This record gives sequence, C-alpha cells and structure tokens, in this order.
Amino acid sequence: MTEHDVPHAIREFIDATNAGDTERFVAAFTDDAYLNDWGREFHGHRGVRSWDSTDNIGKQAHFEILSVEADEAAGSFNLTVQVTGNGFNGIGPLNFIVRDGRIASLRIS
Repeated sequence: MTEHDVPHAIREFIDATNAGDTERFVAAFTDDAYLNDWGREFHGHRGVRSWDSTDNIGKQAHFEILSVEADEAAGSFNLTVQVTGNGFNGIGPLNFIVRDGRIASLRIS
C-alpha cells in the first residue's frame, strides 16, 4: 500500500493538518472518536479539537507520510510520518482505525 492508497479520512487528516484547516481536520473523525497521544486520551470531536489546538495545527504541524501498512479487513492502518512544526519534530508512528469512512481511533506512540 502506498500513501496514495490510504483511506480518504486519513488523507483528510494529513491534508487538513498541512493546510491548517481545523474544521476539515475534526470532520475526518467519528463523533465518538478516541485519540491517544502517548497516554494522553481525548474523546469525541471536542477532544479531537482540543488536541488539535494544543498539539497539531496549533503547533503548525506538518506531516509527510514515509510508509503505510494496512489490515484493511480490520480497518487498521499504521503510518510512519515525518513531523515538522513548532512542536514535536521527528519520525513517529500513527495507528488509525477507520470506521464508516471516518477515523474512529488514533494512537500516537
């Protein structure tokens, strides 16, 4: 699987982050989304928006996909990304679960 084959919701997550578009970013997630960033937990659109403002678009994050592994039957996608911006800078893993065309879970570790 290449970066161009990732589900639309994950592509929106990446593209919205890189464009600094918070509304588009939040819309990529399910209403009951779960986000875990190194043990810090966020729930639903309110939690996703909070994390976005403190750790993502709020830090001018920019993602470049380096690799993608998928278990499409389970809706699981593991991306390795290069992150730059005014927060974390480096290479890191993102584990997504996609349900009904949107991100139901994101784990950053």
